[in-house]
Amino acid sequence: MHDPHPTRRVAVVGGGPAGLMAAERLRAAGFAVDLFEAKGSVGRKFLIAGKGGLNLTHSDPRPLFASRYRERAAAVGRWLERFDADALRDWARGLGVDTYVGSSGRVFPLDRKAAPLLRGWVRRLRAQGVALHVQQRWTGWADDGALCFDTPHGPVQVRADATVLALGGASWPQLGSDGAWAPVLAATGVEVAPLRAANCGFELDWSPHFAQRHAGAPLKPVVLHWQDADGGARQLQGECVVAGYGLEGSLIYAVSATLRERIERDGHADIALDLVPGRDPDALRAALARPRAGRSLSEHLRRTVGVHGAKAGLLREVLPADALDDPDRVAAALTRLPLRLRRPRPVAEAISTAGGVRLEALDDGLMLHARPGTFVAGEMLDWEAPTGGYLLTACFASGCVAADGVVGWLRPTAAE
Repeated sequence: MHDPHPTRRVAVVGGGPAGLMAAERLRAAGFAVDLFEAKGSVGRKFLIAGKGGLNLTHSDPRPLFASRYRERAAAVGRWLERFDADALRDWARGLGVDTYVGSSGRVFPLDRKAAPLLRGWVRRLRAQGVALHVQQRWTGWADDGALCFDTPHGPVQVRADATVLALGGASWPQLGSDGAWAPVLAATGVEVAPLRAANCGFELDWSPHFAQRHAGAPLKPVVLHWQDADGGARQLQGECVVAGYGLEGSLIYAVSATLRERIERDGHADIALDLVPGRDPDALRAALARPRAGRSLSEHLRRTVGVHGAKAGLLREVLPADALDDPDRVAAALTRLPLRLRRPRPVAEAISTAGGVRLEALDDGLMLHARPGTFVAGEMLDWEAPTGGYLLTACFASGCVAADGVVGWLRPTAAE
């Protein structure tokens, strides 16, 4: 049943997945929808995120899927009841984009590309009557509640019956999500948790020689050992990459929230890498104890235990020179190489953002208690998740929840 007053106008601010999904759902409900985007086109971060293969969602069963959102698992789980991974795959199919489940459980479009999906979506939105306005940077509210925008033609004010804010976090600000909204909302009494880097790399004190020689080198496979928030021993196998500043890559991103929180608490986070997963320590020691027969240490490591390149460089980086001739100490380091993470990389470099508008500042429809008629969706909200399709799925789902919240809020007055 459509709103009997189609002139009721909803403004959606932000052209990422959450904003676009909210706009689509609101238009389907019969409202006039204007979407405002600060950049010259919508979905820029979505396109870049899909550059190496668009990871749209994940095939995890629902309880496991929801658990990826850590302390926000219950709240995001309720969003997923409205729009989950299966719904997202069906939605993509409706745009002519079929998906498949990869070996890791991640879900990709068949062509792994973001651009065809976004182009089809924008065409459909325009055909449905969503008005897209680009180069419109939201700056806050006027005294009478109008939305204020900076545009190439000067300041503009827009009045709407309801607003959905979907302005992103603070990662990749060059693509539009610069976090400039945070002080604006905080000044109106909205509780905003500090924006912090999530799914990010971490800095270590590499020597200049190691950093220059091995930056960009993959470490695979390795097992990461760390302690969880309660001090319990945890481990995870995967891949990471040596960066000039420290470590990055999917294995590090998977536990970045815990590592970041440990650094915030202790000033550093201690981890260890098993550089030779599955190898027996006694067999390693025996192999390393064989006579070198004039070979260099690097050649000895390569021939006896298959360790070379960045992994061999890490041994030299961590162990003192005299330990490199001790098979017991080298074997111990190969299976549990200690490393100290000093700090996360800046939020602007992160894949995503932690912090944002606290969910306690919103009702179940994602409307701000402090500003009735204003709804919030996407990465502006205080939740985080690892990479793997969980980030995008929650953005889509929150856009649906916010749109439904608008419908529920406006329709009672629409019947007047």
